[in-house]
Amino acid sequence: MAGASSDPLSGVLPSGSAGIGFEARAERSPYVGAGTRYDFLPIYLYEGERVYLRSLSLGLKFGPSEERRFELFLRSRLEGHPLDDIPPRLTGMAPREPGIDAGIGGQFGGSWGIAFAELLGDASQASNGTELRLGYKYPVRSGALTVRPYATLSLRSASLNDYYYGVRPEEARADRPAYEADAGVTPELGVRLFYRLTERWTLLAGVSAARLPDTVRASPIVERRTLGNLQLGLLYDVSPERQPWPDRPLIVRALYGASSECDVMVIAMLRCTSTHTEDKTSIAGFELGRPFIRLLNGWPLDFAGFVGLTHHFERGTQSDFAEIRAYIKAYFYGFPWDAKLRTRLGLGVGLSYAHQVPFSEQRDQARRGRNTSRLLNTFDPTLDMNLGDLLDVAGLRRTYFGAGVSHRSGIFGTSELLRNVSGGSNYIYGYLETSF
Repeated sequence: MAGASSDPLSGVLPSGSAGIGFEARAERSPYVGAGTRYDFLPIYLYEGERVYLRSLSLGLKFGPSEERRFELFLRSRLEGHPLDDIPPRLTGMAPREPGIDAGIGGQFGGSWGIAFAELLGDASQASNGTELRLGYKYPVRSGALTVRPYATLSLRSASLNDYYYGVRPEEARADRPAYEADAGVTPELGVRLFYRLTERWTLLAGVSAARLPDTVRASPIVERRTLGNLQLGLLYDVSPERQPWPDRPLIVRALYGASSECDVMVIAMLRCTSTHTEDKTSIAGFELGRPFIRLLNGWPLDFAGFVGLTHHFERGTQSDFAEIRAYIKAYFYGFPWDAKLRTRLGLGVGLSYAHQVPFSEQRDQARRGRNTSRLLNTFDPTLDMNLGDLLDVAGLRRTYFGAGVSHRSGIFGTSELLRNVSGGSNYIYGYLETSF
C-alpha cells in the first residue's frame, strides 16, 4: 500500500484489484451557521497497471513502480455550499458546486516515506481556479493494520477561493457585504488507517484538520478557520483469490440507445421497454475495458473495468453534450445452454460525469422539486449473447450483441458528492462488444 497523492483512497488496494464499499464522513463546515455536515460516499475501486478508478478520481499512472510514478487524472472536489438545510447566511446566493478538477501529479518514495506534488485546474468551469498541492506521507504497516500519516500544503488561486468563499455584488446585503477572496495557502494534517478484517473486508478510517488562510476567514460567510474531518468506512475486495487472465484482451463496446421513462429495475425485469415517450433524446457511446478477474472463486463470474465516452443527442431541448462513464462490471454466464450459446448477464456500477445535466433529468427532478448533478452514480445492467455461437462462426467467438440500460442516479439523496440527488435518467440501448 504505497499509494500517495492527496486522494484518500490511493493505495488501499494493490494493482490488479477491485473493490466496492462505502464511507461515512463528518466535517465541520466553514460556513456561518452550517454546523457539522454528514455525508455518505460510495466507494468504487479499480487499480489497474495503468488505469484507476477511486470514487473521487479517474486517472492514468506511469512510471517504473508505485513509489516512483506520475499521474494524469480527473478528480471530484469535495467543497461547496450545503445543498440541504441551507443556513440563513447563504440564502439567496448562487450555489457553489463541488466541480471536477483535471490534474497532473508525481511522487517519489523510499524507506523515508513518500513525497508528492499535484497541480489541479477546474475542468468543470465552476470556479476556473487552480491549486498546487505539496505533500508527504509515511505509511507504516504492522500485520493487518496500515497507518498512513500525512501532511499537505495547498496553494490556492484567487479565483478558487473567491468562488467558494466570496460574495458577489449582486448577492450582497446588510449582514453579507460583497467580498472578494484572494489567493492563499491551506495546510492540512491527517492520518488514514486501513485494517484488513478478513481476506475480503477492509475497515477504513481517517481524521484530518485543515486551516483556512486569512483571506478566506475574513469572508462574511465564513465562521471558522480550522476544519476537522472524520471518516469511517468499509471496503469489500471482489478479488480475494486473484487468478491471472490468460491474455488480458482489450474490450471494445459500441452502443446506441433512446431515453425511457421506465424505472431501471422495471426495465431489467422486462416489464417495460418503451422509449421516447416524453422526449426524443438519445445516446451513442464508445467504451474500452480490460478484464481483471476470471472465474471468481471458481464460479462462472468474471469482472472487467470500463471507461467510455457517451454523446447525448438532446434533439433541440438543449445543446448536445458528452458524458464520461467509468465503472466495474460483473459478467455471469453459468446457464445450462452455455456450451452451445454463451449468454451473459452483466451489471456495471460506477460513476458518470456529464458536461450538462440531461434534459430528462432536469425535467423529472424539477417536477419533484429535487436537485440535479452532473456527477452521479451509473448503474448498467445488460443481457447479451455470443455472436459466434449464434452464427457458428469461429472468428466471432469473442463478439457479443445485446441490450442494456444506461442509468444515472444519486444514492437516494444521501451523498453530498452527488449533490444529494434522488432520481435520475434511463436510456435503453443496444450494443456490440468484442475483444482483441
